[in-house]
Amino acid sequence: MTVNTPLCFRGKKILAPMVRVGTLPMRLLALDYGADIVYCEELIDIKMLQCKRVINEVLETVDFVAPNERVVFRTCERERQRVVFQMGSADAERALAVAKLVESDVAGIDINMGCPKEYSTKASMGAALLSDPDKIESILTTLVKGICKPVTCKIRILPSVEDTVNLVKRIEKTGIAAIAVHGRKKEERPQHPVHCDVIKAISEAVSIPVIANGGSHDFIKEYADIETFQKATAASSVMIARAAMWNPSIFRKEGFCPLKDVMQDYIKYAVRYDNHYTNTKYCLCQMLREQLETTQGKKLHAAQSTQEICEVFEMGDFYEETTAIFETKKTSLETKSQDEDDQTEDPDVIKMAVRFDKREYPAQITPKMYLLEWCRKEKHPQPIYETIQRPLDRLFCSVVTVAEQKYRSSLWDKSKKLAEQAAAIVCLRTLGVPEGRLCEGENHLINKRKRGDQEGLINRDHGGDLAEPSHKKANFIEETSDVNVPKM
Repeated sequence: MTVNTPLCFRGKKILAPMVRVGTLPMRLLALDYGADIVYCEELIDIKMLQCKRVINEVLETVDFVAPNERVVFRTCERERQRVVFQMGSADAERALAVAKLVESDVAGIDINMGCPKEYSTKASMGAALLSDPDKIESILTTLVKGICKPVTCKIRILPSVEDTVNLVKRIEKTGIAAIAVHGRKKEERPQHPVHCDVIKAISEAVSIPVIANGGSHDFIKEYADIETFQKATAASSVMIARAAMWNPSIFRKEGFCPLKDVMQDYIKYAVRYDNHYTNTKYCLCQMLREQLETTQGKKLHAAQSTQEICEVFEMGDFYEETTAIFETKKTSLETKSQDEDDQTEDPDVIKMAVRFDKREYPAQITPKMYLLEWCRKEKHPQPIYETIQRPLDRLFCSVVTVAEQKYRSSLWDKSKKLAEQAAAIVCLRTLGVPEGRLCEGENHLINKRKRGDQEGLINRDHGGDLAEPSHKKANFIEETSDVNVPKM
């Protein structure tokens, strides 16, 4: 049994949140090398609120998946008690909604108040919040009161030390667990010196842990430098960004690992957790830096898949072995899921193994349209579609009820619409009713559509209303189901 202990922010070495870098493979690698806490990359509240939480049984992860099926945030049990979820937000209620969405899967929640990039500030997020203390207070207070996990924030310093200290004191009163301070102003960049004196003034002015950030360029070249930066700022902990991006073994007490080994370890995590190849390639390029012009660097730059990346680093066998294991596991889980479906399924449902292939039907004519027309002709209520989605592979299955009998395809489809069409086909074939396929010969729905089009042309030529009467359209427009798609 896992004991859920509160996250402590004193005496810690922390992987900073970095866009495109702080994904799961980098976070796990940093933990392996000695990081105590890892922050994910900043994720925008509005984008997260569109996501659904999915248990990925193949990868053994928790995925937050966008409507376009893209994984926005992926995490696993290995980091659950040490990963802090950083979000970009300018609204207290949205921030709380996201925090509640991910709370059970992370160790803490952080609000980004330091990003100076326009994509963040133009939406009143990031460093833009520094000029709105009331909003800062509202967001942090709402989070502290609304969730059980520790809340932190990350800021940049203001033009004056006094203003910065006053802001941090106000932030401290919200009840947050710690504050990370990037020792540069919002207009300053990495080449500008980090203001250790300001971080030190903050550390001495408040009682909550202060996490010093921004020392990669001036201070942190190796592990021993982390302590040097901590002493210079009098901070409770140190947060490392670019030095860790270049070589995450910066967290290793024994010193750096050879870069080749570090990159191979990173690739293993990227393959193991199905990281998108573009993100994997980006992170590896950051590690290679001046070696990008070497033969290996050029091959990496040209790689267009995870498999090609593995081949660049002589890890082709690892890729094939790992993906084969996943395919075997996926097949096993699908078989188990299908067996469970068969055991729990309504025995009165009529099933066939069919799929809808639009190439077999005329344009804009579908089995659902034929079934709807048949029901009207026979004075039956219109078909009712109930669609479910399987969490394992996010495939869909639909059951259609016609005249109190249920029908479905035994095959699962990649979309709700395809699953509904397949269910309609099963019903039509069981009833012996034409379904509109091209091989069935003359299509009366097409003829009706042509007559409707001709009537529209006549009306237009005579100055009539261009819009076809709604009662005529009804026979030719496919009705959509209002049923929401639940998980199985």
